[in-house]
Amino acid sequence: MPKNKRLHENDKSVSFFDMVYQVVALIPRGKVTSYGAIAKYLGAARSSRMVGWALNGLNKTQHNLPAHRVVNRQGLLTGKAHFRGIPMEQLLREEGVDIVDNQIQNLSQIYWDPNDALQVD
Repeated sequence: MPKNKRLHENDKSVSFFDMVYQVVALIPRGKVTSYGAIAKYLGAARSSRMVGWALNGLNKTQHNLPAHRVVNRQGLLTGKAHFRGIPMEQLLREEGVDIVDNQIQNLSQIYWDPNDALQVD
């Protein structure tokens, strides 16, 4: 993905949910990001709940998106109750993420911020 262009910059036909899915698809294995970071990257900083709704909508479809890598800003697995299939915590642990009581322990070390990683030049 070129760093000089946002995922959705020139395509007005792409829905907000689809833009969320494009960002989620880029989260590296063993890393996590937050609903708010995705919303901010998409130019809708106050729409973190909408990002959550988009991810919750994935429960109705077959997909290969790493939605388990999206947590709240404190590293809590707040989407866990809505997650279908293999438990979110199990998927993260299989990627080497340390979790205690539904909270990521090394958040600052494994945090992936699309605003930095997909930076516009």
